[in-house]
Amino acid sequence: MLDALSEETQLILVVIIIAVLFIIISWNTKRNKSKLYDRDKRNFRKNYLKKKKNK
Repeated sequence: MLDALSEETQLILVVIIIAVLFIIISWNTKRNKSKLYDRDKRNFRKNYLKKKKNK
């Protein structure tokens, strides 16, 4: 598939793919941190019981 492209084009594509993956991973990390730190007092038991009661 990539054999039809020149080596320079392949290198550029690899760099772009790595950059996109880095952006996705950093966005996901930021999202996960906000989920963790937006909880009430970061107490697992209270948060679990609160979520269980809401269901």
